[in-house]
Amino acid sequence: MGRIDMREVIGRYGTAIAGLAMIVFFLIFAPNFASTMNIINVLKDTSFLAILALGFALAFTVAELDLSIAEVASLAAVVCGWMVHAQYPPGVAVAAAFGVGIVLGSFNGYGVTVLRIPSLIMTLGTAAIAKGLAFMITQGVAFVGRWPVGFTSLARGYTFGVPNLVLWMAGATLFAWGLVKWTRTGAHMVATGEADEAARLAGIATTRMKRIGLLLAGVFAGGMAMLLAANLSSAAPNMAGDYLLYAIAAVLLGMTMFEPGKPNIPGTVFAALVLKVLGNGLVLLGAPYYIQDIVLGVIIIGSVAFSASAMKKAAFKV
Repeated sequence: MGRIDMREVIGRYGTAIAGLAMIVFFLIFAPNFASTMNIINVLKDTSFLAILALGFALAFTVAELDLSIAEVASLAAVVCGWMVHAQYPPGVAVAAAFGVGIVLGSFNGYGVTVLRIPSLIMTLGTAAIAKGLAFMITQGVAFVGRWPVGFTSLARGYTFGVPNLVLWMAGATLFAWGLVKWTRTGAHMVATGEADEAARLAGIATTRMKRIGLLLAGVFAGGMAMLLAANLSSAAPNMAGDYLLYAIAAVLLGMTMFEPGKPNIPGTVFAALVLKVLGNGLVLLGAPYYIQDIVLGVIIIGSVAFSASAMKKAAFKV
């Protein structure tokens, strides 16, 4: 048997172990944290963040940033809500939410690969467009009311005793993980993100991979929007805006575990859970609301620093 390298174990799993330790801490000290209802609510809340973060992670896998993902989700929710209020069948409303994500994800991909606009700038522009369209459709007023059970059950219902939101999160995770780990397209996406020029010289259609990454970010935003609208029975033009920083934090924190320095699916989902547990636990302990923002900022900065260090070590084989 080979000797276990503790530095490698800590580098790969240290953040995950710390996350588990934090969960145990809240289980012991946070009032009502261990209640079945609270745990279910945390898992449900995690599903929205995890699905949106997975979209961001897939774009980041091809070395592109999608800063429009939250505003695209808000617009998709508004379009979905408008169709529900117009009494279209739930299936049509769901398709519309995904359609918004597909259109704007493709738009981002076109701008980045054809117009050669840096993704940071392109997606910020798309975010502004999506936000403006959402306010134009709603005139600043949320769609609320009695929504059809066939639609709301997508998020509020249970299947074999398991919340549908948890099943959606599991399905999204398996899809993203399977794509990246076990398909040729996923391998090409990873290669494009790690070394664009080398991948291109190796015959990989890097432009197409970038388009796919940004398209998938839009698709996941549409899916998250549909579930958020169904869960809340409402659709507002800024309803997903607060999720952007948390999605970025989940991806960056995920890069400190399992595959340090690289965007990875298991790390992203576990990080999303850690962030939601942290927020829930702090509330139950009576911490002021602004503490969450401070902690989030620390996590983002620390995650980037750790990931940069991990990538530097990998490059020099330290």
